[in-house]
Amino acid sequence: MKSIEIKRLADLKDLIGQEVAISDWLTITQERINQFAQATGDFQWIHVDVEKARLSPFKSTIAHGFLTLSLLPHFSQECILMPSVRMGVNYGLNKVRFTNPVPVGSRLRGRFTIKAVEDIPGGVQLTMLATMEVEGADKPACVAESVSRRYE
Repeated sequence: MKSIEIKRLADLKDLIGQEVAISDWLTITQERINQFAQATGDFQWIHVDVEKARLSPFKSTIAHGFLTLSLLPHFSQECILMPSVRMGVNYGLNKVRFTNPVPVGSRLRGRFTIKAVEDIPGGVQLTMLATMEVEGADKPACVAESVSRRYE
């Protein structure tokens, strides 16, 4: 893991264009996939039917793309520390691509690069490139531009 502590929001501007953090690895279990299916109502067989998925091109169940994306806050909070921030909110996504499947049992981690920092009343709007890597894979599972607002 490569973590960073950003003491003040003003310091973010000096980091534009830099990869600032890499999270620890997280194993994607069938239990997590099933819980995500329960929470979202997405029970497509490739995610939840272990027997049928063995006959698929992936040879196992795979995580939902949106499950992979939903881990972005977990990974970023783990490795990007901002002690002066009293509140952060998700503002949206500019671009998301699911470029590789995540078979059950795979390990994922997030890599974070600061793309833009814009002043807003009371804080900043932060755009980060988040790359969700699958351990041992040539291509990432997900690449997203995440936009959040942070307030001091």
